Amino acid sequence: MIGSLNFSALWPWWPDLVAGLWVTVKLTVLATVGGVALGIVGAALRSGKPGWASRLWGIYVELIRNTPFVVQLFFIVFGLPHLGVRMTAGEAALVAMLINLGAYSTEIIRAGIQVTPKGQWEAGRVLGLSRSQIFFRVVLPPSLKRIYPALVSQCIIVMLGSSVVSQVSYEELTFAAGLIQSRTFLSFEVYFVTTALYLALSIAMRQCLLAIGRKWFGEQY
Repeated sequence: MIGSLNFSALWPWWPDLVAGLWVTVKLTVLATVGGVALGIVGAALRSGKPGWASRLWGIYVELIRNTPFVVQLFFIVFGLPHLGVRMTAGEAALVAMLINLGAYSTEIIRAGIQVTPKGQWEAGRVLGLSRSQIFFRVVLPPSLKRIYPALVSQCIIVMLGSSVVSQVSYEELTFAAGLIQSRTFLSFEVYFVTTALYLALSIAMRQCLLAIGRKWFGEQY
């Protein structure tokens, strides 16, 4: 049975797999940068004094963390047009990944902030720094250092979750794999190669992000 496998038949389809992989990489980079930035903003709001902005962000976090990613994606693609908001498949995929990572990274970063000694806040006030200056210059850097490995793992989870966007015909890696499988009927070969590509992308992404962490924080992750 093993001898009947025909990986060589996939060679003409490699440009399609590479194109799909490149779309996944671009989508992941944009979602990671935007989602983490959104998480920092959310953590700042959630760590401050309770107010309407903090409560609204808390509702957003609970909504996203307690609903499936595919449902969020379908709501953006098929639900929002009824409200007059229309997006391309690529725009919808990016927005879905942004809001998903933003919600999870908010809680991850907030966890790091919550264990920050109160003395750091007080030291910033003594120096005459504003609350925003204390947060971004004094509190946030060591907080990110503490939770950075967990944040990296969440970014990779979101990257792997990007395979779901093939359901709305966005031509990323999983979409390309499904298309090739439907044309060649080489199910094992196609999805074996696709699995290997996702694995390689996950490892490369983790190593890249950890290298960035070592450069920024001087930590041996």
